[in-house]
Amino acid sequence: MNPIIVIFGANGFLGRYLCRHFARHGKEVVAIGRSREGWSGDGMFLEWDGKTLGPWALALEGAETVINLTGRSVNCRYTAENRREILASRVTSTQVIGMAIAACKTPPKNWLNASTATWYRHAEDKPQNDWLGEPGEGFSCEVAQAWEDAFFGAEVPAATRKVALRIGMVLANEEATVYGVLRKLTACGLGGAMGNGKQRISWIHMEDFLRAVDFVIQDAFLDGCVNVTAPEFPTNREWMQTFREAVGMPLGLPAMRWMLAVGARLMKTEPELVLKSRWADPVRLRDAGFRWRWGRAVDAVADLHGRRGLEGFFRAAAGRSAGAKVWLPAPTR
Repeated sequence: MNPIIVIFGANGFLGRYLCRHFARHGKEVVAIGRSREGWSGDGMFLEWDGKTLGPWALALEGAETVINLTGRSVNCRYTAENRREILASRVTSTQVIGMAIAACKTPPKNWLNASTATWYRHAEDKPQNDWLGEPGEGFSCEVAQAWEDAFFGAEVPAATRKVALRIGMVLANEEATVYGVLRKLTACGLGGAMGNGKQRISWIHMEDFLRAVDFVIQDAFLDGCVNVTAPEFPTNREWMQTFREAVGMPLGLPAMRWMLAVGARLMKTEPELVLKSRWADPVRLRDAGFRWRWGRAVDAVADLHGRRGLEGFFRAAAGRSAGAKVWLPAPTR
């Protein structure tokens, strides 16, 4: 029997790509989510409520890897109710998965739990790495801390290796994602610097995200927290210039803080999502030998233009090999 990969939050943005990725590589995929809406159709789908144990727990027996991506979207207004839902969706789901693993007769070998690069303090002066990074303050950082506390606090058998993936902004050519929204804004002439433009961007191309997850699963010596980001972290000013060049827009109107506050309210989201500096340096991945195919934002943004949607992304990947570029050293800072 092929190795079993169990993915919670399988109908979300990252979950859909992971389901397709593992299915294409011969894994037995068990996709778990609150509904089938958005699911890629790969593997076997099981429903859960994200709160209580159920028949889905049987799928964890003898699994190679459990990946938990469950969490309410943070792309919303941070009202008291939304804050409670954002926090509870992450903490409660992690706790119940821990309970299910603890009850397994043959526990899974690996448990990868999503976390976020927003865990780190607001940094515009130096990068934060997986070993020495300092926790930040504010709601996003509180959620990240509670999420990881639930994960590492779960009492599971020692045979199950735990890794928290502190993920940056993942780029894929999808509407309503970072890539899709920024390309649309830039094409309309709104691709100037946001705020002071000095905030750092931690990002990763979807292809490298999938490869990084594979890498972590295969490296038995990686545990604890791992930054899953690209080795390049441009400022917002540089980031928006990359998108302007990609769409051929010579001008981009800048957005002051007050303008972002008004726009965020109209779009029912929070300005923090673009104003907070995320400068996460993936030291542990680099030191373990991982090599990025898309280490520069300009290359990543250009590549994704021709890989629209889930089908377009994997169709393009099947049409070429990774080649020697994967093994080249990571860009120096």
